[in-house]
Amino acid sequence: MTLTVRQDVPASAETRPICGLMGTMRLVAGMYLVVITKKRKVGDLLGHAVWKALDFDVISYKKTILHLTDNQMQDNKTFLSMINSMLHTDGFYFATDYDLTHTLQRLANTSPEFQEMSLLERADQRFVWNGHLLREFIAQPELHMFVFPVVHGFITVKSSCINGKVFEWSVISRRSCFRAGVRYYVRGIDSEGHAANYVETEQIVQYNGAKASFVQTRGSIPFYWSQRPNLRYKPKPQISKTVNHLDGFQRHFDSQIILYGRQVTLNLINQKGSEKPLELAFDKMVTNLGNGMIRYIAFDFHKECSHMRWHRLQILLDTVAEMQDDFGYFLVDADGKVLLNQEGTFRSNCMDCLDRTNVIQSLLARRSLQSQLQRMGVLHIGQRIEEQTDFEKMYKNAWADNADACAKQYAGTGALKTDFTRTGKRTHWGLLMDGWNSMIRYYKNNFSDGFRQDSIDLFLGNYVVDEADWTTPLRDPKDWKFLTLPIIMVVAFSMCIICLLMAGDTWTETLAYVLFWGTASAVTGGLILFYGRDFVDAPKLVQKEKLD
Repeated sequence: MTLTVRQDVPASAETRPICGLMGTMRLVAGMYLVVITKKRKVGDLLGHAVWKALDFDVISYKKTILHLTDNQMQDNKTFLSMINSMLHTDGFYFATDYDLTHTLQRLANTSPEFQEMSLLERADQRFVWNGHLLREFIAQPELHMFVFPVVHGFITVKSSCINGKVFEWSVISRRSCFRAGVRYYVRGIDSEGHAANYVETEQIVQYNGAKASFVQTRGSIPFYWSQRPNLRYKPKPQISKTVNHLDGFQRHFDSQIILYGRQVTLNLINQKGSEKPLELAFDKMVTNLGNGMIRYIAFDFHKECSHMRWHRLQILLDTVAEMQDDFGYFLVDADGKVLLNQEGTFRSNCMDCLDRTNVIQSLLARRSLQSQLQRMGVLHIGQRIEEQTDFEKMYKNAWADNADACAKQYAGTGALKTDFTRTGKRTHWGLLMDGWNSMIRYYKNNFSDGFRQDSIDLFLGNYVVDEADWTTPLRDPKDWKFLTLPIIMVVAFSMCIICLLMAGDTWTETLAYVLFWGTASAVTGGLILFYGRDFVDAPKLVQKEKLD
């Protein structure tokens, strides 16, 4: 790739307007250029336009693919559909003149040399989702001005008014591209200490030139465990017995402490049933690590809030109130002078780090916002955010939208429990919607998440297509069970229904037929569940050790 001047472009060349370059990608047919073709302005963050990428185009360098065999053409088509699937996972954002990958506090504590660097060079690599696509550009500094880091997650920027005072309020959720993946195929941590479904969420307030920010993180329980789909509604989590957990656990928290300071881990999973061993192991590891910078708090969300007792979340908020006041938040005045730094973060998790986690994060963020708005002079002494009806409604909806975005990206559906986040109460309609979303999650997690995981791995460069290699792992032949058992079950179940509808000469004859075909369908159904892992849509591209 070279930089040229306009007069060197031949008149016959095809031109088209684009909104930005995502980068380049090598597939079986050769190189492709990935461009953003449609964008929407989210708002202005600190005076810089923030855009959401809405549509993309994947343009082939080569005019034809006739040089490929039929199998290669099919593989190339599959890889292209993976790239398009990833690009159309909602939630890609960019800014052409602002660094979206860093928090306000990180940006304020940088050197003049850092400020001189291009957005590409200075970006936090954890949150650059087009990093693999930009590898050609990174090597050529003269091209840096034409590309920018793209983050994945959620951004909202709102203008609000309380007591006649207008201020800007924003939420930015940055999903990590390290150990990225889908719900059941990527759990726990990798050997580098990167946690699955890791998201940094920053709430920013701007008023009269002053800026405040409050940062929280979420991430999978940080040791080696898995929960592979097997057709059961809730697969049993498995803690690895063959690795040294404390190694990766320590790496994870060492990096968190360097980045954010002291850590309070809020573990919201159940303290009974299949989730209990994870809770006990997490508690034990924090104790064994013996690091005074880490505080562990377990709160059984489902038990405490059962039977619609959502007011009991206040128990957790009261428990951590002193720690939150101690951590504080980042605050800089209109002259750019740093008045406060945030000294630590809350690291929240449940099993998926989605539904329960988001509820808690929105409550902690509101508590911080209350203090920030009072300090900035927007709220009067004694006034509460909950009493500002218009702002409260907007606040709750924005956090629920954040929950939905993070959930769609990891689990494939909107979040559960968003009726509470949106309204402050649990409703029967909300419970019905949770049931519907849970059914969709079940289907996707078992029958389409392998393809989604492959799409992420291809996009992020965890799997690289080699043009010289004539074989790809895409054609994975299924064994006899995959087709035989479902056909036998459908036939047996159909015969059972037919025997019930078309009764024989005697009731004993009918009963015998129904019992025979009913038993046959039940036994086959049991065998399908027993061999559940053979029937789910599993990833094909990345080595299995990453997933087990």
